[in-house]
Amino acid sequence: MPAMGFLKGLLIRVGATAVAFWLATLLIPGISLDTESVSETILTLILVAVIFGVVNGVLQPIIKTVGCGFYLLTLGLIALVVNGLLFLLTGWIADQAGLPFDVDGFWPAAVLGALFVGVVTWILGAILDRD
Repeated sequence: MPAMGFLKGLLIRVGATAVAFWLATLLIPGISLDTESVSETILTLILVAVIFGVVNGVLQPIIKTVGCGFYLLTLGLIALVVNGLLFLLTGWIADQAGLPFDVDGFWPAAVLGALFVGVVTWILGAILDRD
């Protein structure tokens, strides 16, 4: 049964991240989604959420380990830059994969997008992950 709990948590996290990306495309200038249908929108958002999760899961621990001094020196504010760059990388990977998701540059789109998606995902995860 532990596998079911893991799968449930993973689905909640991907779903919450996809919703956060959708809201970001509606609220943050410079983040856009150019799809033809509802099903294409949903599939694109899920794939972008998965890309974002993989990018964050693989690169963020490495960056935090290597850049530990910068995190201390800036009292953690460098995290805004790192998260913005990871968000921009997600947009680039989505574009390379042919997904109609676009991030128009680092500032303000990627930085605000990363901050917004992080907060919304955290809130939705806290609300939805009730046992």
